[in-house]
Amino acid sequence: MFDDEKFDKYEYKNIPLNRDCYLVDEKYAAEYESMYIGVFQGQDWKPIGYVSFIAVRAVHEKSIELSWYPNTYDRFHEMCIFLPKSKINQCIGCWQWEWKPTIFVESNWLNDLHAKAFSVFGIVDAVGVRKAIQDELLSREKLLELRFKIDHLSSKYLDISFISFADSILIKSNWTVGSVHNDLSYTYRPEAFIEVAQQFQIIFRETLGLDCYTILTQGYNEYYDDDLLHISETKNHISLNSLGVPFAQLLSIEKSVREAIKNGIHPPSELYLDQTFYHSLHLRHDYNKNNRPKAAYKPIMSEKPAHYFYADLQTIVNNLKGEE
Repeated sequence: MFDDEKFDKYEYKNIPLNRDCYLVDEKYAAEYESMYIGVFQGQDWKPIGYVSFIAVRAVHEKSIELSWYPNTYDRFHEMCIFLPKSKINQCIGCWQWEWKPTIFVESNWLNDLHAKAFSVFGIVDAVGVRKAIQDELLSREKLLELRFKIDHLSSKYLDISFISFADSILIKSNWTVGSVHNDLSYTYRPEAFIEVAQQFQIIFRETLGLDCYTILTQGYNEYYDDDLLHISETKNHISLNSLGVPFAQLLSIEKSVREAIKNGIHPPSELYLDQTFYHSLHLRHDYNKNNRPKAAYKPIMSEKPAHYFYADLQTIVNNLKGEE
């Protein structure tokens, strides 16, 4: 297949890096070949099937790292995913006819990608807890009031799970991409986490008299379509239905933030947003989001250089687009 010399056939190790590519179901490969042979002979180009927009970031021994763009229509949404080598049929393109490198993959793998749940992860942490403890400012009554208000907040966001340790809270929500081949829809709404961060700021100030900061990221979740939380029948085991990698990503950002503040690279802020989360927000066009303060951190799974953006909450809130 694709034996015409005009086709560019890429071996696995030579799949082009850091350029626009397509991800296509292997069942359309024969139609692509036939259509382009017709184009070579002067016939018109025509669309076939469905494409996903990607860029290959790294080629590993048994998988390739992709930047996958599940939505570029009304937000810039980039995801880091891994495509197993065993699921790749072939990679074909044709630079003479401006056909970008296209990776044909197994149908089941592509269908699963569009059917599985992904997640947004965050951590909210109070500032100045150690001193507050030393000064005996954190009474049981204040902590119970804090717990009550977190209960109330969580009742307004039923699609977000809240795991609290009094002064620290883990937050997580699942979302789907969907496709024409299933009954799922695109449910990603990161703006809800900005709303939650704003509410936590109010809650911590009212109950403990402390400020707080929030770190947010989004990514892969190996638990396929499970609930947000699993609580055992005996009530003494809680699972977030997620691998530890996303939380390690949060801790990596937090470690970099602490080092940056300590070394005077940037001041403390109220929000620290992984770059893919930040760019996926519905921000106003006149906000010029690309020129905002950011700092580097080491991502856990990706070889692509990563940054987090830091800002005060009100700046981000003021520059979010309204509901359309």
